[in-house]
Amino acid sequence: MNFSSDNIQLFLSVLDQGSFSAAARTLKRVPSAVSMGIGNLEAELGYSLFERGAREVRPTAQALALEPHARLIAEQLGLLQVHALELSRGLESSLTLAVAPDIDHGPLLAAIARLGERYPLLDITLLSAPQEEALQLLDSGRADLCVAFAGLQVESHRGFQFIGEESLVATLAPTHPALDGGAIHYLEDLTRVRQILVRSRDLPLADPRPLIGAAHWSTDSFDLALQMVEAGLGWGDLPLSRVAPLLASGRLVRLHFRNTRNALQLPVHILWRKQQPLQQAARRLIEQLAAC
Repeated sequence: MNFSSDNIQLFLSVLDQGSFSAAARTLKRVPSAVSMGIGNLEAELGYSLFERGAREVRPTAQALALEPHARLIAEQLGLLQVHALELSRGLESSLTLAVAPDIDHGPLLAAIARLGERYPLLDITLLSAPQEEALQLLDSGRADLCVAFAGLQVESHRGFQFIGEESLVATLAPTHPALDGGAIHYLEDLTRVRQILVRSRDLPLADPRPLIGAAHWSTDSFDLALQMVEAGLGWGDLPLSRVAPLLASGRLVRLHFRNTRNALQLPVHILWRKQQPLQQAARRLIEQLAAC
C-alpha cells in the first residue's frame, strides 16, 4: 500500500471532522468522493478504518494506531510545501555563520531560534573560530555571515551592522602569585604578567587592542583559554558576559587599576561580503540582531 499526501489528508480530515459530509465540506469535495476515497484506502489496506453510522463515523483501532504517524507525515509535508514556496521566493537552502568565540552568543542564538521557527527546514551551521579566522571564513566564501568584534578600520569589501557591545575585563585566578604579592596596581603592571590570548595559530593578530602582556600564551579555543586563566597560568582579557558567573563565585578575580577602568568596550558587528547579495534568511537574521 502506497500512502499519498492526498489520502493522508483525506484520512485525517475524516478523523477530525467525525463524518464524511463534514470532511467533504472541509476539503471542498462532495461527500461521495470522500466516502469512495476512504473505501478505496480500506480496500488496499485490507481492513476497515471507520465504523459507519447514520450521521457519523468512528475510527477503528487500526485507524487510531495509524493516526500519530499520519499526523507526523502531514506536518512534515506541510513544512516541505512551505519551504518549497520560500525557496521559490529567494530563500537560501543553507546559512553558515562564522562566530568569534569570545563574545556573548546569547543574542545570536535567540535570533537563530526565531529564524528556525520561521524557516524550519533551513540548514544552519555555526563555525566557531578566532576573530581573524572567522573573518577569513567570511572573505573566502565558506561562511555567509560573520559575527565578530569591530576592527580598527572599515573594510570596503565587507558590509556590517552593529548589533551590540562586549566588555573585555582583565581577570586572574585568585591563587595567582601576582595577587599575593600585590604587584598589580596599574594597567601597565600587567605587562610583567603572562597573558592568555584567544587567537589564530596561523594568522597575525589584526587588532592589538586586547594585547598588553609582553609574554603570552595563546589558544584558538575560548573554553581552553578560560581554563588556562582559572588554572593560574596567566591573566586574560575576557568577555564579561562569559565570565560574570565565575567572578560572582570567586573562581576568577576582576582586577582593579588606580589609573583606568578595567573594561575594554568593543563593538560587535555582523558582517557579510558586499560582492555576494544577501539572501532572504541572512537578511532576516541581520534585521533581528539589529533590532535586539
